[in-house]
Amino acid sequence: MAFDIEMIKKVYASLPAKVDAARKALGRPLTLSEKILFAHLHPDQAVQVFERGKSYVDFAPDRVAMQDATAQMALLQFMQAGRATAAVPSTVHCDHLITARVEADEDLKVANEESKEVYDFLASVSNKYGIGFWKPGAGIIHQVVLENYAFPGGMMIGTDSHTVNAGGLGMIAIGVGGADACDVMAGLPWELKWPKLIGIKLTGKLSGWTAPKDVILKVAGILTVKGGTGAIVEYFGEGAESMSCTGKGTICNMGAEIGATTSTFGYDASMHRYLKATGREEIAQLADSIAPYLNGDAEVYASPEKFFDQVIEINLSELEPHLNGPFTPDLATPLSKMKEAVAANGWPARIEVGLIGSCTNSSYEDISRSVSLARQVKEKGLTLKSEFTITPGSEQVRYTVERDGFLAVFDQIGARVFANACGPCIGMWDRVGAEKKERNTIVHSFNRNFAKRADGNPNTLAFVGSPELVTALAIAGDLTFNPITDTLVRNYRPVAFQ
Repeated sequence: MAFDIEMIKKVYASLPAKVDAARKALGRPLTLSEKILFAHLHPDQAVQVFERGKSYVDFAPDRVAMQDATAQMALLQFMQAGRATAAVPSTVHCDHLITARVEADEDLKVANEESKEVYDFLASVSNKYGIGFWKPGAGIIHQVVLENYAFPGGMMIGTDSHTVNAGGLGMIAIGVGGADACDVMAGLPWELKWPKLIGIKLTGKLSGWTAPKDVILKVAGILTVKGGTGAIVEYFGEGAESMSCTGKGTICNMGAEIGATTSTFGYDASMHRYLKATGREEIAQLADSIAPYLNGDAEVYASPEKFFDQVIEINLSELEPHLNGPFTPDLATPLSKMKEAVAANGWPARIEVGLIGSCTNSSYEDISRSVSLARQVKEKGLTLKSEFTITPGSEQVRYTVERDGFLAVFDQIGARVFANACGPCIGMWDRVGAEKKERNTIVHSFNRNFAKRADGNPNTLAFVGSPELVTALAIAGDLTFNPITDTLVRNYRPVAFQ
């Protein structure tokens, strides 16, 4: 059993009383974010009315997660703490040191040789102090956490900015530095400035080509890369309940791109289904028993402007697919406006590479939506006009998509599958020709697209979109292609996606 069920039982046993005490102290209803924060105050921290954006407060997180690049210093520090084991459940994930060059097996073999000393150190320290160790190839830290460790109402910290991904399962999950992780593993209180609150009300329902990714791309366009600084973004409404758990994870993941402390969703049926599907039905049953405490109070969502510092409303039924970029994740362009934006800005319309995966969009759901388009390449007699790569988020995802024939479909159209690791998303991509620094366009379903982020080339224009849109654009090879309205040509006959 990967997760610590006794720890979770302990959290859930005390959470209702702590929330009730906080509600009484404040004399008003509470948001979900406030409930989780108050439920995780350090034992020495008194319950009081904290001032948002000003009060420094001590917390006691439930978990710590570290990726291999940042875990090295964190563990070196922890070894000086004099403890026999970590004070809270902690894990190390080897995902940042694998360079995407050829394909999964060969790239993983090279990484195991090149980084053997690092992996051996992390494995031995983890073994000595009772820390969970996920070896190279096991998956990207945030996808592995979502599949194995995240739980509704919990609080965790991680030594990576996209730790916030776990908000898709109703957590307060925050990216921190190695020193903070060391403190929590050593049993010390963890300090955080009491965050401001941004509420995002989602109405309607996603349909057609619009994906959960488009929600956060839209939000990034509204708030910009600094708009969420010092705040927790809390999503609610009928639209939130209509989305999948992994879709919620995608939205929370990219909260890092608006500077948010973290993002989260209330517990609902989609989270129950995901917990059950990933072998954690016992957690789902426990969460069901205290479900009202794993959501904001009804009065909050009825009048959100009274409880949040800022409220944004998005109608999912009217939301368009978006492409964000280049060079910044908050330059949001609706797909219907992309053709004129390309012309106005002189962006290269030819797409050289389409990449799907990363911790943001590498779930089974993401890849299944992309493969439905990939199948049509052969069925309709088309060919890929761009290079196309897939980066599964975990071995569990890779295994299931291979089992269900998805990888065979990608192989048939000439796509390449990289290792279950961060790869191109963090610049670990040995892209052929990047050293020439030629101006070119790529599209990907990752989270960041700053200059030189993916391949080291300052002249690579990277646009961020959903996995299905990226797949369609890679097939078309044209940044101005709109799969909703446009067709491709095969033997001089128009062909449309379905």
